Amino acid sequence: MPFLAEALIFLGAALVVVPLCKRMGLSSVLGYLTAGVLIGPAGLSLIGDPAEVLHFAELGVVMLLFVIGLELHPRRLWVMRQLVFGLGTLQVAASALVIGGALLLAGFTFGAAGLIGFSLALSSTAFVLQLLGEQKKLPSPHGRAAFGTLLLQDLAVIPAIAALNLLASGSDDAAGLNPLHLGAIVVGAVLARFLLRPLLGFIAGTGIHELFTAAALALVVGAALAMAGAGLSMGLGAFIAGMMVADSEYRQQLETDINPFKGLLLGLFFMAVGMSVNLQLVTTQPLLIIGLVLALMAAKTAVMIPLGLWYGLPAREAARAALVLSQGGEFAFVLLAAGLAAGLLDGAVADIAVVVVTLSMVLTPLVVALGDRFLARGDRDERPFDTPADDDHRTVIIAGFGRVGQIIGRVLTMQRIPFTALDANPGHVDFVRRFGNETYFGDATRLDVLRAAGIAGARALVVAISNPEAAVQIVRQVKTLYPHVRVLARARTRHHNLELREAGADYVLRDTLLSSLELARDLLTELGHTPARARDAVTRFREHDARTLERQAAVFHDEEAFRQTTLSATEELKQLFEADADVAPPAPSEPR
Repeated sequence: MPFLAEALIFLGAALVVVPLCKRMGLSSVLGYLTAGVLIGPAGLSLIGDPAEVLHFAELGVVMLLFVIGLELHPRRLWVMRQLVFGLGTLQVAASALVIGGALLLAGFTFGAAGLIGFSLALSSTAFVLQLLGEQKKLPSPHGRAAFGTLLLQDLAVIPAIAALNLLASGSDDAAGLNPLHLGAIVVGAVLARFLLRPLLGFIAGTGIHELFTAAALALVVGAALAMAGAGLSMGLGAFIAGMMVADSEYRQQLETDINPFKGLLLGLFFMAVGMSVNLQLVTTQPLLIIGLVLALMAAKTAVMIPLGLWYGLPAREAARAALVLSQGGEFAFVLLAAGLAAGLLDGAVADIAVVVVTLSMVLTPLVVALGDRFLARGDRDERPFDTPADDDHRTVIIAGFGRVGQIIGRVLTMQRIPFTALDANPGHVDFVRRFGNETYFGDATRLDVLRAAGIAGARALVVAISNPEAAVQIVRQVKTLYPHVRVLARARTRHHNLELREAGADYVLRDTLLSSLELARDLLTELGHTPARARDAVTRFREHDARTLERQAAVFHDEEAFRQTTLSATEELKQLFEADADVAPPAPSEPR
């Protein structure tokens, strides 16, 4: 079948099945799995080779690991160290021991039991984060505990994949791990650490956005291929590449550009997994499969609850964290496939494990919903759980960090109010970051960039960019999708002021107004007016200007009415000053 025809089948299945699952209150991941089952050999047989599709779709997992690497800058790991390295490590170790021990008692070899136990101990990062995000539970105690645990799981899977790839390569190919290859990787990583930022800055400086997107893709694919060339995991290369730029000003823009590709390829990955599911196992051995699924979810829940309590989670939050992490994960598919290639598993066992992981994902939303309904009854009696604040969360976002944005940022810094600044000028961003400001390269007109910056959880957005059209676009988008965010905007002109107000800005100020009024007041004082008289004149003008803006805003799109309002405002201002002149003291004489 031609490539384009297959692509159309995948896209069509996703566009039909995934929205239906969302309408039914299920996760999109479940939708992709269902779509894969429908078009695969167990369904309509529209696609004949799921293994080939799965091999290509693993790029989605590679990109997921790159994004995870982007999230792991040292400060964040330090803030969440107890949840990540403490709770996460114990969860993986204890779950792997329980599951692996049960398999050893059932007669499995040590290698097979260890591999399956570790694979099933992992939960689905994509699945859980999407589920918690849809329910807006990520900031909750159990959400943060789940995120920290998933972070450790994602870290733990890297060496596991690398080890399995080495086993799969066989002793004849062990030269793939020779010291020259590894030395080249280390040297390349060190050089990239110092060269990536200047290179990304050069590309960003061209102002051609698609080139920056191409650079992001080239970074991921290049790092993956470099690691694969040394006989190690492509995911490991992408993960290291992400960590190398995790603390750079380009982190958010890189994540924004990679996310659409990551999302599509992960969707394709889940569809390929759905195509690979052997449904005959469910029909021929239903009791065995259902029993294994329930046993897996019960074992992981039983392990997680006491660990959560030990780390200070209230009982009900520990139960919620356990339920949301009770399923198998997408990395189990990768590890099981690698174990099959390494000869640690046979095909029948791997098929059963894949079906068990898939069905555990299917059941998780239902289990979580039932658990929430039961646990919600006693929430009021729970003591609070103090989780460390995520230092990436900013209450204020400043779009545009030029003259206006910098002054606002300095004031916020003096008041110890955290903020995230976005600016599309890479040279400007680099200069400002030298002085310790949290400033990132990014186009604030793009909603995905604003989302990556945390607009959903922000209290206020300051629009301080110099492009009038872009500023109006930002205000309109944010107030439409995030009406709770207060938007304060800088206007270049009077007309721009009216456009921003119409777009929904809560407060607008012309960037020359206050400085002009201050200058006018000082000028009047220099000309001999008393300070009180000068202040009064400036205050009258500002009040009049504000009233005029209100009238003009009401007739902004009526050209004739707008013109008449302007003329009447001019006449009113003239009358005001003429009335002032009637009672004003004589003009000061010129100095001799």
